[in-house]
Amino acid sequence: MSQLLRSTFLPSAPRPAYIGSRPASSSSAPTRFVVRAKIREIFMPALSSTMTEGKIVSWIKSEGDKLSKGESVVVVESDKADMDVETFYDGYLAAIMVEEGGVAAVGSAIALLAESEAEIEEARSKAASSSSSSSSSSSSSSSVSAAPPPTQPEEAAAPVKAVKEVVGATTVLASSAHPASEGGKRVVASPYAKKLAKELKVELAGVLGSGPLGRIVAKDVQAAAEAAAAEPVAAKAEKATAPAAAVAAAAGVQLGSVVPFTTMQGAVSRNMVESLSVPTFRVGYTITTDALDALYKKIKSKGVTMTALLAKATALALAKHPVVNSSCRDGKSFTYNSNINIAVAVAIDGGLITPVLPDADKVDIYSLSRKWKELVDKARAKQLQPHEYNTGTFTLSNLGMFGVDRFDAILPPGTGAIMAVGASQPTVVGTKDGRIGMKNQMQVNVTADHRVIYGADLASFLQTLAKIIEDPKDLTF
Repeated sequence: MSQLLRSTFLPSAPRPAYIGSRPASSSSAPTRFVVRAKIREIFMPALSSTMTEGKIVSWIKSEGDKLSKGESVVVVESDKADMDVETFYDGYLAAIMVEEGGVAAVGSAIALLAESEAEIEEARSKAASSSSSSSSSSSSSSSVSAAPPPTQPEEAAAPVKAVKEVVGATTVLASSAHPASEGGKRVVASPYAKKLAKELKVELAGVLGSGPLGRIVAKDVQAAAEAAAAEPVAAKAEKATAPAAAVAAAAGVQLGSVVPFTTMQGAVSRNMVESLSVPTFRVGYTITTDALDALYKKIKSKGVTMTALLAKATALALAKHPVVNSSCRDGKSFTYNSNINIAVAVAIDGGLITPVLPDADKVDIYSLSRKWKELVDKARAKQLQPHEYNTGTFTLSNLGMFGVDRFDAILPPGTGAIMAVGASQPTVVGTKDGRIGMKNQMQVNVTADHRVIYGADLASFLQTLAKIIEDPKDLTF
């Protein structure tokens, strides 16, 4: 393949005016292009700003299938989510160069697209001639060449825009429940769903998928396992199926086995190692939550979530302490972020992701709660778009729902601070009049980048946050 062809498909390149052709003239006159290529390469797209390689989850189409522009061809697992990649051209899927389960560097060819049936054999010959180099690049992560990450949060969605323009729209479709296996073709399922199905002895061919394009996800396998294990008495089954499935899954663990990282786990690992290079410090604070708890009980029926309340309170406090919402990326300067985007850590199958509530200080609590529920659903279905998880300016990590009273969080690279939130618990305290009383209190611990944020900054921020939570009247406006 010519270098010219390859460069036009790199995710950071602008939309090309031609595919696989060369300029007709090198004169100073406006360049005109002639389309000569009948065989095009389908490249591994950059689905996020931090993605350096992707894993082929499944090929939706088979070799020889006719493709229409905008049709989903392959499911790719990035460091954050599973996403469907669509073709930008009509043609035929002539040759698959990276099989399911294979890994390829961003920008490398994963398949060939022929314009007509006559070119299919020629495309397969080309794929065979380059198989040695292709297989080495798709099987080794050490050869990955990563595009530089964006320097501003607003640029985070750029790679996906480029993929839409060059390779085809990398869109995530709304969930729909229909079989992921049609006409005897391969079953489309996430890697974790396949692993879980093997452990629970569930036949994927009979499972209805709720993921994009009917792809089977872990919750579908879990539901199928529970249904199969259900007892005749319905009331008894409701109590027994979930624990039985959990025990079966645990029993399937191979003790002493070595399990390679998933793409997401690999990305988390790299981020955690990178965070060690940032000088951080931690400040804890105790906040009384009686008033916040009362407010939550009052408006919970209207769809308001506690996460949204905490995010709103944090955003309002950050508005008064912009340095805590700042970030340092190059070690030489820092940015006062123009938006307050609260990222909240969410555990999903095989990893962790941080959906972002944009402009949380400006959005009303009811809209913020609806947005949060939408983001959580998309996160668990691996349907988040890059701008929905990589534009956060401040992060919340809440383990209070698990009864954890206090913990420290690791600072995500590129952000200034992250706050760990513990459970609100009844606590015996001394009142101002010298008596002993009972109040609900929670512990929060903030980890911050000490190159930008100092102890006094965090102390002031936490005092403001405590005042907002202890008198939460402003949260509903």
